[in-house]
Amino acid sequence: MSQGNVFYDLGDCRDSQKKHVNRGASGGREQRAKVIQTGNEPALRRKIMNHKDSVIEFEEHINYTFQNKEFLKTALSHSSYANEKRFDKIANNERTEFLGDAVLELVSSEFIFKQYSNKNEGEMTRLRASLVCEPTLAYCAREINLGDYILLGKGEDATGGRDRDSILSDALEAVIGAIFLDGGFTNAKEFILKYVLNDIEHKQLFYDSKTILQEIVQSESKLPLTYELLSEEGPDHNKKFTIAAKLGEEELAVGSGRTKKAAEQSAAYQSIIKLRKTGRA
Repeated sequence: MSQGNVFYDLGDCRDSQKKHVNRGASGGREQRAKVIQTGNEPALRRKIMNHKDSVIEFEEHINYTFQNKEFLKTALSHSSYANEKRFDKIANNERTEFLGDAVLELVSSEFIFKQYSNKNEGEMTRLRASLVCEPTLAYCAREINLGDYILLGKGEDATGGRDRDSILSDALEAVIGAIFLDGGFTNAKEFILKYVLNDIEHKQLFYDSKTILQEIVQSESKLPLTYELLSEEGPDHNKKFTIAAKLGEEELAVGSGRTKKAAEQSAAYQSIIKLRKTGRA
C-alpha cells in the first residue's frame, strides 16, 4: 500500500510481535477526515506550536473533539518523552494503548462476524490479524499523519521514531483508548470504522500479495517468480529499498518500501494489478 510513493510493510502482519495478535474489527462510516499529504517531503511536516494548539489541530484532523483534553495528551505522549521530562510513568500512553487494544479487538471482531457470515472461525481470525496487526495500524496512523502529533524524546525523534511502525501503531491504539475514555464505546467504534476498518479489500490484497502472485504465476507459467533488489537508499533509520518482481526474465513490476520485505510486497501488489489489467489474472 502506497503512502507518499513509499510502501509500508503489511506483509509483516504474520510476523508482528504485538502482544495480542488476534484482535478485532467493526462496521463503517463513509465520510473520512481530510488527510494532509506529506508526499515526498524529506521530513514530516511539523509546525512550531505549543501542545495545546497541536491537540486542537489533531482533533480537527480526525473530526472528534475531546471533552477532556488530558486523555488525548496522554495518548500522544510516548514513554521516551515522559521519561525525558521526568513525568510520572502514568503520563505516557502505554496504559491508554492497552485499553485501546481491547476496544479495537471487540470492534473488529464484531465487524468481521457481521460482515463475513460465510467465513469460519479460522478465516475470521486470519482476516482480523491482517487488519489490526502492527504494520496495518501503522499504515492507518500515517493516513491521519498521527506521527506529526506524537510527543517523543529527542533521541527517539532523531532516530526516526516518529515514523516507526511500533510507535505509530501503539499511538493509534492509545488514541482509540482515549476516545473510549472521553466519549464512550460508540465514538471509539466510529473512529475505528472510519480509519482502521476502511478499504478492507485493498488492505487484504496487499497483505496477501506475494502469496496471491505466486498462485497466479503458477497457474500460467512454469517460470520461476523472483525478486531482484534494484537499489537501496537512505540512512539506516530511514531506508528505502526498490525491488523488481520478475517472472523468468520478464519484469512484472517494481515496488519500494522501508524494508526489503515491504518492497517485495509492493512489487507483488503492483504485479497483480498489472496482470489483472492485461487479462493474465
